[in-house]
Amino acid sequence: MNQTRRDIPAPEAAGADSPSAAELSRRLSVSGVLAVDLPERQTLPMVFASPHSGSAYPDDLLAASRLDANGLRRSEDCFVDELFADVPRLGAPLLKALFPRAYLDPNREPYELDPAMFAESLPAHVNTTSARVAAGLGTIARVVASGAEIYARKLSFAEAETRVQSLYRPYHAALRRLIDDTVGRFGFCLLIDCHSMPSGSGEGRTPPPDIVLGDCFGISCARSVTVLAEDRLTALGYSVARNAPYAGGYTTRHYGRPEHGVHAMQIEINRRLYMDEDTFARHGGLARLRDDLRSLVESLSALGRHDLMPYPRRR
Repeated sequence: MNQTRRDIPAPEAAGADSPSAAELSRRLSVSGVLAVDLPERQTLPMVFASPHSGSAYPDDLLAASRLDANGLRRSEDCFVDELFADVPRLGAPLLKALFPRAYLDPNREPYELDPAMFAESLPAHVNTTSARVAAGLGTIARVVASGAEIYARKLSFAEAETRVQSLYRPYHAALRRLIDDTVGRFGFCLLIDCHSMPSGSGEGRTPPPDIVLGDCFGISCARSVTVLAEDRLTALGYSVARNAPYAGGYTTRHYGRPEHGVHAMQIEINRRLYMDEDTFARHGGLARLRDDLRSLVESLSALGRHDLMPYPRRR
């Protein structure tokens, strides 16, 4: 569904000397840090990001950790980048972190750090009191998603600073550029932040839904975006929840500014739909889910100027 809609301005055709999408993707990507998959021609006012699917575990993390690689993978949103791999062919860019969430979490403020993890006092600008830090899941996590402690030793703040500067900053610079380029091209942008959740993510004994859509309780994107996504996923046979147990992380809150024409929605996908959580192996559900997510993107492409243009806050 790559055709340009009547209410969205068509992107200018690339000139003869314009670099190809593959060349631009290489320029935007950072070796070992992030990869950007661009469409040949961006026809959708959307940006997709997969911040937690990175699986390149650095030697210094493995050396400092009390967990082996499989233990560290408990925090990984395995194969989410594969689930959304069709996005560039549909006309939108896809940003993928290559580093693992257990090493640095880009879906946090740049400096959400637990003082108990460090050998020295932390600078005053560090946020040491957020709920995420208290849960052990700051910018540099203390635990993996299963609750197991990651580190066998104290870290230095210099180690944290190196990760922030070499991983966090480039990731968000790339994301900001993709958003700004999309706004410049269309006048607005819808950011979809793509995640997966453990199958045990239900509240209490309630079975967890298949998919959770997070819009920060209506703050980070227009209601029509969330409603359309929920309706399409429900029609495809999935159980869908909004904002519980995940309402949207830092990326959704930070970039979602509907009044400025930037909408952000987080999508959390239950891992049992596409993988064996014990062996980290894909299963047959992945192909069907990937097709259904493609259908979701095609449905979201029906969103137009009325839904996504900047507007004064009216809620």
